[in-house]
Amino acid sequence: MAQQYDEIDDKLRAWITAQPMFFVASAPLAADGHVNVSPKGMDGTFVVLSPHQVGYLDFFGSGIETVAHVRENGRIVVMFCSFEGAPKIVRLHGRGRVLLPDDAAFAALRGRFSKTRDKGVRSIIVIDVDRISDSCGFAVPLMQHIADRDVLDTSQERREEGYFEKYAATKNAVSIDGLPGLGESAD
Repeated sequence: MAQQYDEIDDKLRAWITAQPMFFVASAPLAADGHVNVSPKGMDGTFVVLSPHQVGYLDFFGSGIETVAHVRENGRIVVMFCSFEGAPKIVRLHGRGRVLLPDDAAFAALRGRFSKTRDKGVRSIIVIDVDRISDSCGFAVPLMQHIADRDVLDTSQERREEGYFEKYAATKNAVSIDGLPGLGESAD
């Protein structure tokens, strides 16, 4: 069943956007650096921008690994698994870039996401996809998606003015490997 695709066509786009969860993996260039894998989700936070480009909303959270890795070297992969229906895994390998809220490109892309989740949006990660492949997913368990959790939305909504700026400058300033994140040393 495993195959590579020339592009994200309408059928693949429909399958990808129907998945309630995806995983993002990145790594620093340093051989002793930490590989990072992050689960993502929430309806309306992932979009297929073109047959070779995707993006997702990146929210403030405990780490800054993906942003730091993408800024350092651009390498990123997004993986989707079907937890319901036929078993399937799709991986989108490519080069990413980080768009911060003050970037003109951020404002231009923000409207492409179907849900309005403005509080706590740290960046948009845009990926130019150069390899699209699937695999069987036979070992992926069947699970039922009940609903998105509202914990992140609720948490972000209660934050006071200035909270995210302070968080960026302190907890998201550098990655666990010391790479620039959102602190003053970041570009």
